[in-house]
Order: sequence, then C-alpha cells, then structure tokens
Amino acid sequence: MLTITTELLAQINSHLEAAYPDEGAGFLLGVEGEVKKILALPNAREDGARRNRFLISAEEYMKAELTADSLTLSLIGVFHSHPDCPNVPSEYDREWAQPFFSYIITRVDNGKSVNHRSWRLTEDRTKYDEEEILILENRQEN
Repeated sequence: MLTITTELLAQINSHLEAAYPDEGAGFLLGVEGEVKKILALPNAREDGARRNRFLISAEEYMKAELTADSLTLSLIGVFHSHPDCPNVPSEYDREWAQPFFSYIITRVDNGKSVNHRSWRLTEDRTKYDEEEILILENRQEN
C-alpha cells in the first residue's frame, strides 16, 4: 500500500495538468510506502515524443537521490501522467520500471487530472500488480 496526503496529490495534479498535453513526471520521496515529498521534474524527452513518453535524465535522478538523502528520505517511486488515455502501465513503462518502486499513473483528460492508480513491477519484471493508495486528509509530520 502507498500512503499520500491530499496536499501532495494536489501538487502532483498541478504539475501534470501544467504539462498537458504532454506527459509530466516526477519522483516520490518517503519512507516505507509513505510519500513525504514529491519532486516535479521536466520531461527530458525530445519535443515530438513528450505526448506519450516521459524521460527522467540521469542528472535529475542523481539530484533526486541527493535531495532525498539530505531530507533523510528515500526515492520510493515515480509519478507520471497518461494524457487522454487509461492510467495503466504501458509496455514502455514496464521496460524502464524498477521492481522496488511504486508508480503512480495519473489519467489527465483535457488538461484535468481524473484519477490516480499505483502500480508495482513484479520482481521477474513480467507484469505489474496494482497497489492500493491510501489518501490522508491531513499532513502528518514526524
């Protein structure tokens, strides 16, 4: 199960809606399945491919790792959008995924976030299992 606050989901929605009609993406930072912070990132794909693909550059990945470390958090997943199509992982998503990450895919229709689903790649990398998202109304500070 993945836990996230309404505040962080609102930040995800804002980033992904601003990226529309292209895919938007970013990292989920947290501990043990609880998202504590998001890092919205630019889509590093070339202009013609951003509509249905996202790319996080190696430099952004490294910066995200350093940011997580500085906050005593870990990279626990990735979020991205599927503009005007179902929010299920594509074959492209599977090829680039890591089994230990959660992947929130948000369906964005006509520039508006519709819903969120989270997925985890199986260890043998053959398929995804959907994981429950528990949405907390209030930010919980430790």
